[in-house]
Amino acid sequence: EAHELEALLDLYHVSGSERRTMLAMGIAARKRQPRGPSASAYTDTLPGSFQRLADMEQDASTIYLYQPGVIPGHLQSSRYMRALMRAGEGIWWQEFGTEPDDRVAFRQARQSRILDADPPKSLQFVLTHDALIDDGLHTDVMREQLDHLLALTKKYPNIEVRVLRVGALDNPAPNGGITVLDFANGAPPVGFAHVVYGPSTYFGNNEEDTGALLRAFKRIQGLALTPAQSLKLIREKAKET
Repeated sequence: EAHELEALLDLYHVSGSERRTMLAMGIAARKRQPRGPSASAYTDTLPGSFQRLADMEQDASTIYLYQPGVIPGHLQSSRYMRALMRAGEGIWWQEFGTEPDDRVAFRQARQSRILDADPPKSLQFVLTHDALIDDGLHTDVMREQLDHLLALTKKYPNIEVRVLRVGALDNPAPNGGITVLDFANGAPPVGFAHVVYGPSTYFGNNEEDTGALLRAFKRIQGLALTPAQSLKLIREKAKET
């Protein structure tokens, strides 16, 4: 209802052009009568979509996250973050500017809110084996990252990390990441499909969509090494680096 949307916008202090856009989207949504399993999909084209995802993560009681090829953002060390940000300079943002630093600061604040939440969240991560490999160009960064990963799993017993072998033919999502947020307050789960570029797509309110994403995550989790085996592998890679 319109008054509920207004109340939510007031709660999150949304104003100006973004408020007008969201109100217009609310009107359009009420006019439509979506059908089928994709009715719950929402493509977030508004500014600050990354902040809205972070807000949903903060409210979630369980986070399921699969990320191929890279250490998930919640588990990244500061130098690893900066290396990734430098890789995007001149491509996703201007080469000379403050955006990389702003992104690092945002990610660090996001980490703190998730890792130090009270009560603790259940944090379940799957990453691929190639994310642990030193490319020979960033040895110091990778050594710090692997040590950071081990330190986090020791400090936070609510973190579960599993490593999936590369090239697993039975992986139902070999080319993209998956995030599913579960909420203890009875709210429906929210799924998030990772993209390299473009608007973020969320799935919620429809068990066919979020259920499929969670089944994919669980299948990948089952294919991966156990937590103990994964930590052993990370320790071995840290010694090799």
